[in-house]
Amino acid sequence: MPASFNPETGENIKWTADLGSKNYSSPIVAEGCVFIGANNASPRDPRHEGDRAILLCLEEQTGRLRWQLVCPRLRWDNDIYLDWPQIGMCSPPTVENGYVYVVTNRFEVVCLDIDGMADGNDGPFVDEGRHMVPEGDPPLDVTPIDADIVWLFDLPSQAPMWPHDGAHIAILIDGNYLYLNSGNGVDNTHKTIRRPEAPGLIVLDKRTGEYVARDYEQTAPDTFHSTWSPPAMAEVNGVKQVFFCGGNGVVYSFRALPQDYAGPRPAKLELLWKFDFDPSAPKEDIHSYLRNRRESPSNILSAPVFYDNRLYVTGGGDIWWGKEQAWLKCIDPTGEGDVTDSALLWSYELSKHCCSTVAIRDDLLFVADCGRLVHCLDANTGKPYWTHEMRGDAWGSTLVADGKVYVGSRRGDFWIFQASKEK
Repeated sequence: MPASFNPETGENIKWTADLGSKNYSSPIVAEGCVFIGANNASPRDPRHEGDRAILLCLEEQTGRLRWQLVCPRLRWDNDIYLDWPQIGMCSPPTVENGYVYVVTNRFEVVCLDIDGMADGNDGPFVDEGRHMVPEGDPPLDVTPIDADIVWLFDLPSQAPMWPHDGAHIAILIDGNYLYLNSGNGVDNTHKTIRRPEAPGLIVLDKRTGEYVARDYEQTAPDTFHSTWSPPAMAEVNGVKQVFFCGGNGVVYSFRALPQDYAGPRPAKLELLWKFDFDPSAPKEDIHSYLRNRRESPSNILSAPVFYDNRLYVTGGGDIWWGKEQAWLKCIDPTGEGDVTDSALLWSYELSKHCCSTVAIRDDLLFVADCGRLVHCLDANTGKPYWTHEMRGDAWGSTLVADGKVYVGSRRGDFWIFQASKEK
């Protein structure tokens, strides 16, 4: 992989694609395609006018558009906090064996045919022409550059949950099951949970979209902002665990659902252990701490990372509404019950809010934060090796590949480091 590139000269640039004006999506490369979110600032189909969130499927070798999933904004009583205006499709897709699983800006879990409409409308969902237009508008004719929806699960009505800001939900596949964070959050007042009974973690059947299981840990009432952290999975001492960070700032481990499960649905996921990421934070009347930059509950936006029988999680005060403190914590995932007082192996204080997932290679851990710093640590001990100041805060995560660390900031600067304990 390149150690440098230059968009102006074309150095090490194979192709470019117009993503519009705002994009918070991570590109996913799979099965000869590149998938990435975009908005409609540069329409690829003149029939679609105005604000839309879009998932692009591009040809990996050329960047040519294969198809696009176009979704109107979710609007109930003109509430912009349900689906933030002008941002592209934020949720990264998960791709397996010719199917693309993704959560739209409207908080719909969809299974897409990787070939789009080029090989026909597969179904059972066949109403793509109506799905791509705002409610009340006449449906459009489906064309070869439109996405082919195989099935659709509507989280707001079927989970049910309350959408907030942009949907940022990543899907984990385990056999026939899809595990995903619900995205349940506060309403536009930022003080009220409209769906206190909503799940934090959901399991669907990848073949049909059927609602298979959920957690019942009642994370919703104590969610300070939203449920943004996607799940991870690993086998620990012979038990397959699903790690999930709730919107309440608690890290949970559940026993993975057996592939032959045939009981009532949605089933209750079995809790193995839980770890309060910030036990000294306020636990009562949490929304009274809104806009308090010194004291507030913590939340977790990043994905938990399992490495060498340890779990790594970043979290802390909410980047919009909470305190500035944030930490990276290393957790022992072998316990049972409430392990808050026993499972912490080490903790490292970050410079400010953090929504980045860690990257680990050869016992070196790399993470960025909203204090404009990139950190390199010993993954075993938490000992810091070096930090580097960027020009902007990081909402994305570090990527380690080919002996290099890649990371960008919200100001548009992009950094490449050697994956080494020396900077």
